[in-house]
Amino acid sequence: MNLLFLCTGNSCRSQMAEGWARALKSDALNAYSAGIEKHGLNPYAVRAMQEAGVDIRGHESQTVADLGPMEFDVVVTVCGHADENCPVFPGNARVVHHPFDDPPRLAADLEDDEAKMKVYRRVRDEIRQFVEGLPGSLEG
Repeated sequence: MNLLFLCTGNSCRSQMAEGWARALKSDALNAYSAGIEKHGLNPYAVRAMQEAGVDIRGHESQTVADLGPMEFDVVVTVCGHADENCPVFPGNARVVHHPFDDPPRLAADLEDDEAKMKVYRRVRDEIRQFVEGLPGSLEG
């Protein structure tokens, strides 16, 4: 199954989801991530995933167009903006909306580094739980 995690900037949530899917479900999924725009890879997301044993340092922030001509079986939008602005995909791609909180937004006003990381860790773990349930968590 070709699965795309789509977010606004492909900097955090979609990157974490791709990392978890590659680490936990590579036998069942070909996982990708992209954004409506490119915002660059979020260093807190990289750090949170590294703490959990998943290295996403080599990932690049990209748009759907950057992926080239590819057909997806499922597109999971992980934020409201991506869901509302989801592009049309060729083939029979099924779009599933499963939103997660936005760590950069939630941590923006936090000054303490550890407080910021707590937000990223919580969302990281929520994404892991969703990915662990794939493909069943795509139903409903």
